[in-house]
Amino acid sequence: MITPPPAASADGRHDLLSLDLRGCETLAQTFGCKPFHGRNLFKWVHKHDVDDFDAMTDLPKAFRARIAAEARIDRLPVAAEMPSADGTVKWLLELADGQRVETVFIPEERRTTLCVSSQVGCALDCAFCATARQGFNRNLSAGEIIAQVRHAVRRMGQAPTNIVLMGMGEPLANFDAVVTATNIMRDDLAYMLSKHRVTLSTSGIVPNIYRLAEVTDIALAVSLHAPDNSLRDALVPINRKYPLEMLIPACRAYLRGDPRRRITWEYVMLDGVNDSPAHAKALIRLLEGTPSKVNLIPFNPFSGSGFETSPPERVDSFRQRLQRAGLVATTRKTRGDEIAAACGQLVGRVQDRRRRRVAAAVPAHP
Repeated sequence: MITPPPAASADGRHDLLSLDLRGCETLAQTFGCKPFHGRNLFKWVHKHDVDDFDAMTDLPKAFRARIAAEARIDRLPVAAEMPSADGTVKWLLELADGQRVETVFIPEERRTTLCVSSQVGCALDCAFCATARQGFNRNLSAGEIIAQVRHAVRRMGQAPTNIVLMGMGEPLANFDAVVTATNIMRDDLAYMLSKHRVTLSTSGIVPNIYRLAEVTDIALAVSLHAPDNSLRDALVPINRKYPLEMLIPACRAYLRGDPRRRITWEYVMLDGVNDSPAHAKALIRLLEGTPSKVNLIPFNPFSGSGFETSPPERVDSFRQRLQRAGLVATTRKTRGDEIAAACGQLVGRVQDRRRRRVAAAVPAHP
């Protein structure tokens, strides 16, 4: 029995970058070919980075002609490329409707990390995030997410060793497209990334953390930034809908009791706001019993934020307190801050800005 064909896009053509392996197999069957032709198509598009259907010589000519007429492979034009002195590169990529998103490539000694966006803007309005100041326009398709990966591979001449969904937007508010994109990232016929090398970062949409656990086991990072509800309500407004009493159990459930897995907690260090010894003590209590890694992130300033970066010695003292309590804790090295490519600085361009209340932008909890 053939699965229903993948839905065509608004122009009536199939967006091949939005199809995972099964989607390509189904498309091939819909066009009267065998599933292995779909697998070959998928491999040409992702592993070999080929856009020319005539060059896909192991596909039947009739199939090539039909996909050329009824499908498309989109590349995102580069509106700007911004290299940093530390080797970080930020691209401002333009979407078909004129919206723009930012993608960041971060080289390190033994690995390369690509930070991709999942939405145009963000609706969650975290107090310290430049992206949130723009408002929110729309979700990206799976193809638009993967197009960021393909661009980086072509531009840098290599596939990244790690991909993080930590760019513009809240990935779990764009659930289906993000899951499809991560499936493509991990596929052996595409980018071959292990589950440990694809990380999804969320502000804490609790129902979708449980949903995510049902379909994947990629690494999960949670934007925590406060050890109690009152402070987190102010910094991360989604906490008003899904408070810590709901978030922590959902994260523990995501680990499925596997002792080899941990939740990464992202904690932006804000001077005089969340960086005191009392905050460290409360954070230790909060995370007790949860396999954790705490990633302390020096705040990356932007105009009008109203926040300052915690002094380095206070960040070090905070980290040491966590470590003495038995927590794995690290301080993230800021990369690309002079080109506004660091954590919390991505802004892209959001046209026809539509501010949405947090409560309307995410699903209601059960």
